[in-house]
Amino acid sequence: MGIVNATPDSFSGDGTLDVAKAVERGVRMVENGADILDIGGESTRPGASPVSVDDEVRRVIPVIEGLRAAVDISLSVDTYHAQTAEAAVDAGASIVNDVWGFRRDPDTASVVARRGAFAVAMHNRSAEARRLAKLGAYFPSVNYEDLVEEISEGLRGSMAILIDAGVPREHIILDPGIGFGKTPAQNLEILRRLGEFRTLGQPILVGTSRKSFIGLALDLPPDDRVEGTAATVALAIQAGADIVRVHDLPAMARVARMADAIVRCQSS
Repeated sequence: MGIVNATPDSFSGDGTLDVAKAVERGVRMVENGADILDIGGESTRPGASPVSVDDEVRRVIPVIEGLRAAVDISLSVDTYHAQTAEAAVDAGASIVNDVWGFRRDPDTASVVARRGAFAVAMHNRSAEARRLAKLGAYFPSVNYEDLVEEISEGLRGSMAILIDAGVPREHIILDPGIGFGKTPAQNLEILRRLGEFRTLGQPILVGTSRKSFIGLALDLPPDDRVEGTAATVALAIQAGADIVRVHDLPAMARVARMADAIVRCQSS
């Protein structure tokens, strides 16, 4: 899953409000190995300011329309707003990726069900962020009694919301939410224990690309985290991840395919 940020303030520095540039970026990602494109109009970095739904729609819909005309792969919209989700599906998206697990806007799950879309439900928890000069923002303190069990319980709750709304279970993908409401140490623990989420019985998406826990481990800024991201992608696939959400293509596509060749005996 390649990331297309239709924002001016992405933590990774690759966002743009220029529709043509965003579409061009997405097309290049497909040429370099992306199987899915995830288009977002609001930065989800810790401490980022929210944008209005109208602004989010204005940012993402022209990009989705442009990509739908240019590429023949699945498009995902990164939003927790029902209005944006509905407009995105109208424009050609088939996946709604909700970083709040379909808990913020009660109508978003209904949009997914009514339109026959797929859902990515991510685990998240509100927490106070701290910012380091070149490393970006991160959460220095978030309390969990049992990290994996509490995340699993949250994901089961999101699944229940979607199923109750009428979304088929086979349309639901789960994301443990690395970097969202977790400390750097907790993010590493999720990766170490990622295989435990397989008991939920759903495909698993993992998004580690360029995140601050990598920067903290390596003391590197976002645009210098390719190797760190590669390590997390390979280990996530070994643990059973089905989708990896990334910025750096074709490098991460090659890492994923090599990991698949080892772990799943898939060489192409």
